[in-house]
Amino acid sequence: AEREAAAKGAVLMTGAGKDTADAAGEVTALENMVSAGAKAILITPDSAGVTAAVKKARSQGVLVIALDSPTDPVDAADALFATDNGKAGQLIGQYAKASVAGKTGIKIAMFDEAPGSTVGKLRHDGFLKGYGISDGDPQIVCVANGGGNQTESQTAMENCLTKASGINVVYTINEPSAFGVYKALQNRGKQNGVLIVSVDGGCTGVGGVKDGRIAATSQQYPLKMASLGVDAGVDFAKNGKRVSGYTDTGVTLISDKPVSGVDSKDTTFGLDNCWG
Repeated sequence: AEREAAAKGAVLMTGAGKDTADAAGEVTALENMVSAGAKAILITPDSAGVTAAVKKARSQGVLVIALDSPTDPVDAADALFATDNGKAGQLIGQYAKASVAGKTGIKIAMFDEAPGSTVGKLRHDGFLKGYGISDGDPQIVCVANGGGNQTESQTAMENCLTKASGINVVYTINEPSAFGVYKALQNRGKQNGVLIVSVDGGCTGVGGVKDGRIAATSQQYPLKMASLGVDAGVDFAKNGKRVSGYTDTGVTLISDKPVSGVDSKDTTFGLDNCWG
């Protein structure tokens, strides 16, 4: 976003909540930007928590584009530039299913982000669809919120391991969560033979695929989201052109252990296209 703004001669202001669940912090940042005279705002929203502030900004003539995560409802913002998070989940679900084909005794653990997370639900449901099961399936032995971070996910996995033995497939909302899960398994000497799949495709996450902690991840492209968003914001500020609707910024399955019937790219590709 900084590079694109500089190239376009635009002033870029930044702000954020404390974490992905800090709706109040996001609202404050958004209101501060409107007060500072922002013509366009790019936001990764806490879904419903920022809806009123987004609508208020738009009523004051500001273009609001959601990046990565949709507002709730989706049309609260002018436009959405994002990964198809359902597809991202579906790809790793298909990968996991193909990886364990023919095996018995499958026990699945699922680690979401936080209650009410729109992206979390899309990825969760996508994984289930790709794997070919539904919530409540007896193969799913543990479902927990890991906060999308390593510390909480490690604790959540430790709790799952206490409740359910023999977990051998793990879905995680993102790679920090996957690393927490792996650490919990490693601490108990149970990391071998457990298939961990994830979403995001940041450079650290792809590194986790390369070193074997994660079997596969669905890579998204936030740098593309940001650059497209800046372009649209500058176009609006200069020409009054208001972008609308959904732009799919793409997703690619990354794995060094490809499986039949599921398209993927290796970690060389992943590292060439990663972020963060």
